[in-house]
Amino acid sequence: MTAMAHEPLTQADVLLEGFLALDTPEGFRAELIEGEIVVTPPPDGDHEDYIGLVLNQVIRRSRTDMQFSGNKGLKLKRGGACPKNHAIPDGTFAPAERRLFRGADPWMPCEGVALVVEVTSSKPQADREAKRRCYAQGGIPLYLLIDRDASSVTLFSDPEGDDYREHCTRPFGKTVALPEPFAFDLETADFL
Repeated sequence: MTAMAHEPLTQADVLLEGFLALDTPEGFRAELIEGEIVVTPPPDGDHEDYIGLVLNQVIRRSRTDMQFSGNKGLKLKRGGACPKNHAIPDGTFAPAERRLFRGADPWMPCEGVALVVEVTSSKPQADREAKRRCYAQGGIPLYLLIDRDASSVTLFSDPEGDDYREHCTRPFGKTVALPEPFAFDLETADFL
């Protein structure tokens, strides 16, 4: 019997293996973003309120019925400089007819996701920059960033390479147009 030759593990492979083996405390989230393991504590009530406000509007007003997950791990492996990113968006929406979450592994591919939502918290720069790049690299069509420090909402769209080509930032209190498959204006007055 001949021994099979194994390619040596790269530093990125070792990091990914270590990341996937993490046992984080209950309520904490561990993500692998641009080669860094990021662990965040459970969100505060205001953070969850913003997610609830978006979710309620999507359920009531979206042209397409949507599935929602507030804790779905996404493998963002479409290419780019960081092919092994693993993120857990604060909110993930996908067309309900696809039943994307049913039977999915804890870390599922991002194909079919229509929108991810992040609310800034303990590491706002990661949401504004690193996660934006990762979601664009994964080809996620829409990224909604609720920036509590800036009191604004930004919708990033048209991913290409490491970033989104389009973005629209509106202050809290103004509407943000969500394109198809949602096709409605997201109200942000209750964010104030």
